[in-house]
Amino acid sequence: RRSTLLKRIRQEEEQVLLFDAGDIFQGTPYYNIFGGKLELQLMSELGYDAGTFGNHEFDNGLTGLAKHWDEAKFPFISSNYDFSNTILAGKVKEYMVFKRDGIKIGVFAVGVNLEGLVDPNSYKGVVIKDPIEVAQRMCKTLKTDLKCDLIICLSHIGYQYDDDQVSDLILAKNSRDIDLIIGGHTHTFLEKPTEVVNLDGKITLVNQTGRSGVNLGRIDFIFDQQKKVQRTIAYNYPIDAQLDLV
Repeated sequence: RRSTLLKRIRQEEEQVLLFDAGDIFQGTPYYNIFGGKLELQLMSELGYDAGTFGNHEFDNGLTGLAKHWDEAKFPFISSNYDFSNTILAGKVKEYMVFKRDGIKIGVFAVGVNLEGLVDPNSYKGVVIKDPIEVAQRMCKTLKTDLKCDLIICLSHIGYQYDDDQVSDLILAKNSRDIDLIIGGHTHTFLEKPTEVVNLDGKITLVNQTGRSGVNLGRIDFIFDQQKKVQRTIAYNYPIDAQLDLV
């Protein structure tokens, strides 16, 4: 069903990027049987442009993650997980820049603090850095140094909490130049993206479409001739039986 929908969108639109915000290995028995191989193969078939790590990517430890790494024909991005002292050293991108029709799109990613969520042995050697500090550094690199026209953050820190734990809403409020945060972890079902005023008084969109692949979120950015975002349009597609009829 997701494949059917993606094919339809790609037939209608030339410039499409497809991302995942983590917990790829969660929600079905397939992971228990195949250890992530099947998910990575299918996401490659679907043409994902990039993904990031959720806490469940570490369920089988770093060795489990590395075992089927080459099945992914798309990159993993993580800006606040440092894998330098692990078997994944050199395999994970800190950020990426995509070029589409003259527009430069910078993408970075932040993940939740794994302490208390994952067995310490499953992420041994991974250094986890503060998401807000990392976001500020990444945005400077992408916006100032690399002159990106659009900046997207793939986030697995969660939409919102009752305490002061860093969330997508807090990250958006305390950062500059992020145009869109694609979120995960809290399984939040948003009907439309939340608009958050950032440090510069500009709007950062925060979106999350639930869990288990039941929805596909889509946001169109329409640019003017000066490569400035003129407007955005948000969609929320249910992945349901209607797609069997296509």
